[in-house]
Amino acid sequence: MEIEVKLKEQGKISRLTNRTFQFDDKVASNFYTANYFLKTNEIVKRYVPGHTVTLQFFQRKDDVMLCGVDEAIALVHTFAKHPEQLQIWALHDGDIIQANEPVLKIIGRYEDFGFLESMIDGILARRSSVATNVREVLKVANGKPVFSMADRQDDYHTQVGDGYATYVAGINCVSTDAQGAWWGGKGMGTMPHALIQVCDGDIIKASDFYHLTYPDQKVTALIDYNNDVVADSLKLARHLKETLAAVRIDTSKALIDHYFDGKDTSGFDPHGVCKELVFALREALDKEGFHYVKIVVSSGFTAEKIADFEKHHTPVDIYGVGSTFITVCVGFTGDLVMLDGKPQAKEGRADYPNPRLEKVSYPIY
Repeated sequence: MEIEVKLKEQGKISRLTNRTFQFDDKVASNFYTANYFLKTNEIVKRYVPGHTVTLQFFQRKDDVMLCGVDEAIALVHTFAKHPEQLQIWALHDGDIIQANEPVLKIIGRYEDFGFLESMIDGILARRSSVATNVREVLKVANGKPVFSMADRQDDYHTQVGDGYATYVAGINCVSTDAQGAWWGGKGMGTMPHALIQVCDGDIIKASDFYHLTYPDQKVTALIDYNNDVVADSLKLARHLKETLAAVRIDTSKALIDHYFDGKDTSGFDPHGVCKELVFALREALDKEGFHYVKIVVSSGFTAEKIADFEKHHTPVDIYGVGSTFITVCVGFTGDLVMLDGKPQAKEGRADYPNPRLEKVSYPIY
């Protein structure tokens, strides 16, 4: 299936087609549909069919990056009854939205599409959460590359959709091919701790074997295996010289690197990947002429931690981020707000106008 995602100049994503998204066949048998929507659909078909309703979707936070709209539209076009008779008005993936702003409106007979409400809520919530989280990280990273390591933080089924949302927000460096599937990207990376462990803890042997296996690639070495980042980085740089592209610090928050053994750490928290360790590593590498070796950091990095690192001009070249990206922070709600062209909604809700909504044609090819 041809990938059709393209970034527009204004930072949006082009409207995707029905052919772009591959849905589980079990969607058609209502396997993923909330049971009360199935019951409601049956009641409506039996006793109150044929009414035209407006289903409106919104969320409750400001400054959110919207994502999942095109996937939701494709879901409706694929599984709704008589989708050609529906009217769909929508914003674009990549739009910045505010609290209570409608992002999607679907108008048609309830029994034709109402059963998809909860799935649409879930798609919009997950994709917008990932896109928003990625955007928050990129805003504080000062233009430095950020690598998504979110493949290991959740069920593998989430990788494709999360990877698309990550791309919408501005990251194209990912761990797996699945994360890059919708935009044609490929997984990147070099070595895990497992390779060093199999080499009996010998970082030099692990790096040599890596380079022998992939001679066209310079080595980015995971350097915290022995919890002695500065010493091991220097040892490896002296051995590999210009074959060493970068070292990655992934120290657990539960540990204090051996660099701090015997040193006064009363003025800061020395646990995990701390600023002081990165400064010490950069200084040591530069002192021996290894200024070309980049420093990659990972393990517990949030937007707040990255902002603190950047505030203090910590010499990080690349940030690796995982769980921060896939924390669900945006929740969407679908409401019926119009019935046969007249206002009809629960107390506190209404059909809210949004001039930014665009009418979506059917089908999209």
